[in-house]
Amino acid sequence: MTEDRTPAVSDNPEGLAAEEEDQPIKGRKNGLYGEVTDELAASMKSGWADTELRGLQQVAQAPYAAGRRAKLSAAFPGERLVVPAGRLRVRANDTDYPFRAASEYVHLTGDQTEDAVLVGEPTGDGHDFVLYLLPRSNRENGEFWLDGQGELWVGRRHSLEEAQALLGLPARDVRKAAEELAAVEGVPTRIVRGYDAALEEALAGVLDEERDDELKVFLSGLRLVKDEWEVGELRAACDATVKGFTDVVRELGQAVATSERWIEGTFWRRARVEGNDVGYGSICAAGPHATTLHWVRNDGEVRPGELLLLDAGVETNTLYTADVTRTLPINGRFDALQRKIYDAVYDAQEAGIAAVRPGGRFRDFHDAAQRVLAERLLAWGLLDPSVYDVEKVLELGLQRRWTLHGTGHMLGLDVHDCAHARREEYVDAELVPGMVLTVEPGLYFQLDDLTVPEEYRGIGVRIEDDILVTADGNENLSAGLPRTADEVESWMSGLAR
Repeated sequence: MTEDRTPAVSDNPEGLAAEEEDQPIKGRKNGLYGEVTDELAASMKSGWADTELRGLQQVAQAPYAAGRRAKLSAAFPGERLVVPAGRLRVRANDTDYPFRAASEYVHLTGDQTEDAVLVGEPTGDGHDFVLYLLPRSNRENGEFWLDGQGELWVGRRHSLEEAQALLGLPARDVRKAAEELAAVEGVPTRIVRGYDAALEEALAGVLDEERDDELKVFLSGLRLVKDEWEVGELRAACDATVKGFTDVVRELGQAVATSERWIEGTFWRRARVEGNDVGYGSICAAGPHATTLHWVRNDGEVRPGELLLLDAGVETNTLYTADVTRTLPINGRFDALQRKIYDAVYDAQEAGIAAVRPGGRFRDFHDAAQRVLAERLLAWGLLDPSVYDVEKVLELGLQRRWTLHGTGHMLGLDVHDCAHARREEYVDAELVPGMVLTVEPGLYFQLDDLTVPEEYRGIGVRIEDDILVTADGNENLSAGLPRTADEVESWMSGLAR
C-alpha cells in the first residue's frame, strides 16, 4: 500500500460538494503534509492533457437495460422512482471495502459506479430516466489530488458526457441529487432502501416503507427471466469457473502442503483474471468441514484420503455469477463409501435436472432430488425401512437431517438471485424459458452424529450445476466440469503433475 490517504476535508469523505468547486485552495491541508502553498496549487492546476473520451459506443447491455426500465415505468405510472447504487463502506480508518453496486441499479443501468442514483421522473406517458453520477474530479479547486476520493488517489472516472454516451441516459451531478429531488414537492416517490441513507433521509417526507418494499419486490421479480445478453454473461461466468476448478485440481498438492487457504487463493486468482471477483465467499471445505454448509473460514488441513467440497463461482466484469460445487477426492480416488455416497448425490442431481423444464413447477426439481436421497437413506438402513417408506419419510421430512437445504435457487446478478420476488412468481411458480437456477443436492454426515455408522461421520458431498430453462427442456451451463465419479477421477488423473 502507498502513502496515507487521509482526505483533505476530514468531514467530507465523499468529495467536495458541487457548491465548493470554486473555493480557493490556499490554506487547505493536504492530509498529513501541511498547508498547500500558492506555488504548489498553481502547479497542480496546470499542465494536464485533455483526456476526455469522444465517440464512445454504448455498452452492450444498454439496450437491454432500457427495456427493463420500460417495464419498471409501466408498473409504477405517475410515481417518481429512485434506485441508488450504494456508497463505499469503510473497512478500517481511511480504507474502504471494494465497491459492488446494488444489483437493482446495475440491472437497470449497466453502470457500476459508487454514489450513483437512477431516477425516473413521471411524465404523461411514462418516465424520464436520468442518472446522477459523480463527475470527474475538479482540477481547479484541487479536489482531484486533495480529496481522499479524488482521481489522483483512486483512478479516473468517466465524465458525465462520457457516461451518457456509454449508458444511453442523461447524466447529472450526484452531489446535487438530494437537493434537486427534495425541491420537487407533491410527487409520490419510491426508493430502493438500504443503499443510500442520506438520500432516504432527504426524501423522508415523501417516502412510505410499504410502498418502497413493493418497488424492491418488483425489481427482484424483474430479474427472474434472463434475456439473451444475460444468458451469455452466465455462460461466460460458468466457463471461467470451470477454469478455476481446473486450477484448483492442478494445485491440490500445494493445498495438502498448506491448507484450504491455498484452494481459496487459487480459485480467487482465476476469478480476478477472468472477471471482477468471486461471486460469493468460496467454500473450500476439506474433510469434515464439508458437512458445514457455509464453511468460509477455509483455514483447515487438506488431507489425502478425504474429500474436498469446493463451492465457488466467478463473477464476470458485468457482475453475473456462476455457482458451482464439486466434491473431489483429494488423492484423486474415491474409496468405496465415498463413492457410494457420491453416487447417491449424483443420482439425486440427475433426477433434479430432469425435472427442470418449461411448464414444470419450481419445486419439482427439489422434490425429485429429495426422493432419491430418501430412497438411499432407507436402503442403507440409516432410516428404518420396517417403520417408514419413502412417502412417509418425505411427509415427515426425516431425510432433512442429512440433506439439510433446498436443492437450488435462482441465479444471476446475485448468487441467490430474485430473493425478494413474490412467492407466486418464484417458489410457487412454473418454470419458463430464460430462467437460470442451480440444482445442488447434498448429503452431510456430521462428526458427532451418533445415528449413523462411524465410518459415515465427517463425510459431506454436494454436486451443483447451473441450469438454463430452454424452450424444450434445459441446458447445463456448467457442463464443462465432470460429474460422475468415474469422470471426476479420470479428469483429476489427467491434470495430475
